Amino acid sequence: MAIKQEDIEYIREQLSKSVNPLFLFDDDADGLCSFLLLYRYVREGHGVFIKTSPELSEMYLEKVNEYSPDLIVILDKPQVSQVFLDKLKIPVIWIDHHVPVKRHNVKYFNPRLNDDLDNRPTTYWCYKIVQQDLWIATTGCIADWHIPDFVTDFMKEYPDLLPKKYDDPAKVLFETRIGELYQLFNFILKGKTSEVKAAIKILTRINDPYEILDKTSSQGKYLYKKYSKSKKEYEQLLSEVMPTDDKVLVYEYSADRTSYTAELSNELLYKYPTKMLIICREKSGEMRCSLRSKNMDVASKLKGALIDVRGYGGGHLHACGACIKKPDFPKFVENMKELVKNSK
Repeated sequence: MAIKQEDIEYIREQLSKSVNPLFLFDDDADGLCSFLLLYRYVREGHGVFIKTSPELSEMYLEKVNEYSPDLIVILDKPQVSQVFLDKLKIPVIWIDHHVPVKRHNVKYFNPRLNDDLDNRPTTYWCYKIVQQDLWIATTGCIADWHIPDFVTDFMKEYPDLLPKKYDDPAKVLFETRIGELYQLFNFILKGKTSEVKAAIKILTRINDPYEILDKTSSQGKYLYKKYSKSKKEYEQLLSEVMPTDDKVLVYEYSADRTSYTAELSNELLYKYPTKMLIICREKSGEMRCSLRSKNMDVASKLKGALIDVRGYGGGHLHACGACIKKPDFPKFVENMKELVKNSK
């Protein structure tokens, strides 16, 4: 186990001792599921989803002052401002699985510190801590394209959600009922902040996945209705994608539409597994991109494509995010196409 058992036990102990923890988590299904697992374990504290950027910045000190926590737990954030950490006078635990970073004034747990190839999702490690809510844990892992070692237990408990074992996470995401749950978890994070907060609060109280998928409770019906609205918007965007024979598939849409960039890139990767995907939303003079490839090293190609381009980005081997100044975007795409063309 890349995060040691003694570390798992330490985190569990700190959570159990806390009477008012503050959870700061990434605004995707992995971040959400990580929060749900820990919050439903302690049944104390508050959760705040981080939408602004990949970095958790000092602006969130306002939330610390608002809630006066005795423990801060950061989940699935690739970057945390050192200024933010330096101004805290309480214990901080940070659990992540992105490229390791060095920070002070924080207890940092990342499987890649011990094995750089081990990027099991934050949800996976949170489940190891709490050992409950198997359906949430499996959903969060699948959402991050990881089939966890406890998937057999999930299949026994929820055979209709995952009737057989898959080797390909994409098939789980887009061919099974748990894949619908993954999409729902992502989509309820869209829209007005007040509505997202309400949906997350409801999720902390849901007893089983059927409340949502089969709409067996009023709370489940509410979540499914919110999901269905977003699903309609998403399907419209998906229908606009027109692939060509080019090895690089580029799709752009504007800021006046809800952001589904990561979700689009995931499903398009399932549909077009041989292509390099660049899915972008234009906002404030920038192209905010999600890049995916099933077989190509996206991270290294992104690094090359950013040469002589105003922008930044990074992420995993096969999935990255990037932000490019709009005037430089054609150059970025040209660079990427050349790199893909010349790759083996």
